[in-house]
Amino acid sequence: MPIQFKIDHDRRHVEAKAEGVVGLADVEAFLDAIVVQGAIPYRKLFDGRLAVGKYNDNDVMMLGARISAYAANLETRGAVAIIAPNEEASILAKRFINLGKSGRAAEVFLSEAEAGKWLEAQPEV
Repeated sequence: MPIQFKIDHDRRHVEAKAEGVVGLADVEAFLDAIVVQGAIPYRKLFDGRLAVGKYNDNDVMMLGARISAYAANLETRGAVAIIAPNEEASILAKRFINLGKSGRAAEVFLSEAEAGKWLEAQPEV
């Protein structure tokens, strides 16, 4: 699986790292896993610096729709910090965040240190 992740229930934190080619099915599997394990309210750090995203416009819209459904049906969702490998990838990540209309704290970073600092400053939900 190109997205490896750890859920720390004590810290209420999810740390994910994507490597290699990542597509819609991979992200959906990751999202399903954190929903099933009760980690949606946790703060999440998603490191995509070693990943190559293979998405078309429809895939991005599907991911946005899934996040919108979470927003409509789940009470609390934790902040998410996405680390992108470059500015081009950060544009796609920002588009995904905007399409999700999640209403939660979400930011895209090019630096792991900045992402971690920002995420730790976000309140637990």
